[in-house]
Amino acid sequence: MSRPAPAIAATLAQTATELRLTARRGENVLVTIIIPAVVLVFFASSGVLPTGAARPVDFLLPGSFALAVIATGLVNLGIATAYERHYGVLKRLGGSPLTRAGLIAAKMLAVLAVEIAQVVLLVAIAVLALGWSLPAGAVPALLVLALLLGTVAFAGLGLLMAGALRAEATLALANGLFLVALMLGGIVLPLDHLADPLAAIAGVLPAAALADTFRVALGSGGDAGGPLAILVAWGLGAVALTIRTFRWE
Repeated sequence: MSRPAPAIAATLAQTATELRLTARRGENVLVTIIIPAVVLVFFASSGVLPTGAARPVDFLLPGSFALAVIATGLVNLGIATAYERHYGVLKRLGGSPLTRAGLIAAKMLAVLAVEIAQVVLLVAIAVLALGWSLPAGAVPALLVLALLLGTVAFAGLGLLMAGALRAEATLALANGLFLVALMLGGIVLPLDHLADPLAAIAGVLPAAALADTFRVALGSGGDAGGPLAILVAWGLGAVALTIRTFRWE
């Protein structure tokens, strides 16, 4: 009898499988990619909302990055995994050498690959259609860190729902949380334009922290320490709970 593959090899093999499965869900990927792009183009070109920036694109591009992470990690991953569990796909994986942590890592790596493609597309749209250029004060390393932490936080939340709730409940809750993030996440509207109680709640949510970190990374100024701490806390909490509570069936 051959030995099971090492944990890293098993995780990478599952990542490749996850990417192939994602490609087969073309309609879901299309919606996931289109929504942040539409939000960016519509609000940046119409100017219907007060962004507080000299050019709306400077505020909305980082928000669109955050929206892409939320749509891919929380909504698309959470719903797809919930239905994999519902139809018994994960039960079969549970009998393989792949560990629960390995499955979670593989799904997060696949999500990260999709997000990188989304960021490239959003930057291309901003440059070619909206006249955006990278500011002198941009911090690329912080952008990468924000993308990684945002992926961990929102993919962790998506998997937490998928591993603990029924597929139908995950579908409803993921879409509801997406709308909450869009309205209260500082994505299209600055938090200081919200009522004080809502602004206080929004300020501790990972959506606003991710959007703020992206803005600092793209040269808006300010301190990213607070938002990064919020992302780390949500990410660690979501992943720890997911590993502890995720059920294969």
